Amino acid sequence: MAVQTANDRSISELVQQLSAQTGELVRQELRLAQVEMQEKGKRAGIGAGLFGGAGLVALYGVGFLLAAAAMLLATALEPWIAVAIVGGVLLLLGGLLALTGKKQVDQAMPLAPEQAIETTKQDIDHVKARASG
Repeated sequence: MAVQTANDRSISELVQQLSAQTGELVRQELRLAQVEMQEKGKRAGIGAGLFGGAGLVALYGVGFLLAAAAMLLATALEPWIAVAIVGGVLLLLGGLLALTGKKQVDQAMPLAPEQAIETTKQDIDHVKARASG
């Protein structure tokens, strides 16, 4: 039996072979992407956990620095006054941060991509005008 070469095959056979090979290639690429995303997901999870741990340690560090500030003030004032001053400054800072955050959230509203929606509407109107005219 003679071996068929690419020149001997019909176009339909070649298209059929191309279709099968393309499908297999797409499946292999999807498997590769899935494995890659799983690996990246694991690394991102570990990184997020480490960031969380770093944040917790930093929070304790800030707590100790605040305690040190209160103790420093306590050398010149009554201890309860020193702690009240540090607490008041923290409340003031927290209030300022909350107001700034609220302002940023208000500026971000509404969450819809308004510019993209507007340009899409313009594109649709343009296509309708070209189709009818």
